[in-house]
Amino acid sequence: MQQQRQQTARRSASSARRFLKKNVGIALTVTATAAVLGSAPSASAGTGYSYRGSVVTDVQTAAKFDYAAGEIPENITVNPDDSMTLSMLGSCAVCQRTHGPQLMRISASGERTVLVTGQVGEAISGNTRGNDGTVYYSVWAPGNAARNGVYTLLPDGTPQRIAALPADAGPNGLAIDPAGGTLYIADSLKGIIWSVPVSGGSVTPWLTDAALAPVPTEALPIGANGLRFHNGALWASNFNKGTLLLVPVTGTGAAGPIRLVASGLPNNDDLSFLTPRSDVVFAAQNGSSSQNGPDRIVVVYPNGTYKGVLTSADGLASPSATAVRGDRLYVTDGGVSEPHDAKLQTGRINLAALLAGAAH
Repeated sequence: MQQQRQQTARRSASSARRFLKKNVGIALTVTATAAVLGSAPSASAGTGYSYRGSVVTDVQTAAKFDYAAGEIPENITVNPDDSMTLSMLGSCAVCQRTHGPQLMRISASGERTVLVTGQVGEAISGNTRGNDGTVYYSVWAPGNAARNGVYTLLPDGTPQRIAALPADAGPNGLAIDPAGGTLYIADSLKGIIWSVPVSGGSVTPWLTDAALAPVPTEALPIGANGLRFHNGALWASNFNKGTLLLVPVTGTGAAGPIRLVASGLPNNDDLSFLTPRSDVVFAAQNGSSSQNGPDRIVVVYPNGTYKGVLTSADGLASPSATAVRGDRLYVTDGGVSEPHDAKLQTGRINLAALLAGAAH
């Protein structure tokens, strides 16, 4: 009987791997897949897997922030040592600009360290990490050409601007091409993705397109927002247009034709991927930031279908970004609406339920 159960489990894991490769493109290890699916019901022919349950479970508040003091989390990078680098806006479109923004690190044990404090009236928006551990972050300083742009932290912790942007630009999400040493910058105001060497220098408008532009009639006109380099392409969200876009990077480093991955996601803020090789996306819909849609985390499958996996009922409060490490999902909540519940949430990704939601 024990041998029969083991054979059944192996067949289930083998079927699961074929399903992953064909339908979802999730690159997980064999052992991890078998561990999740080993006790699940067997597949139903023609309908995929009949697993039930929430895609994200065990949702908890990992850290709370002081909204009144400008601790408004906007972006997150999870580091290899399980620490997190967070961008704190310091001010936002609907709150008094009385506090400077911060770049903060939270250790795996919860210890907080402020890495950088910006000036009142500007925001620290995107942040990312190079393969060598270098930290990069965006400073959105409206009308201030002397401050607007992208910065890095030198080995001694001193901030240094490596890319100056025009005073009317809106630097937001950042992404790095690890092979080419290029840093990409989402401009939320001008409909541009800029590029610059990771070592710094003059910025180049790598891609200018209406698909990246904001909607000027919106109360909060924000276009290109989140940005990720993934599987040889740049993935970008457009906040106002509610879209998820994919831009191939050609062999010469130029932008290929933009592909619309998904639409109908109002206030689509930042995004992350299930694994470095998977095209399954966790996207944050930051509805309460502009009172124009839901507060929601959605999972977007490679074929463009998507479903909500977390809502305000799970404690979401202006979710602005997601990050994944292992089977953990991290969500930053800006807390724009009353009662200004600014925080960092974590949850566990239920792979079986994730597979059940994939289109067949």
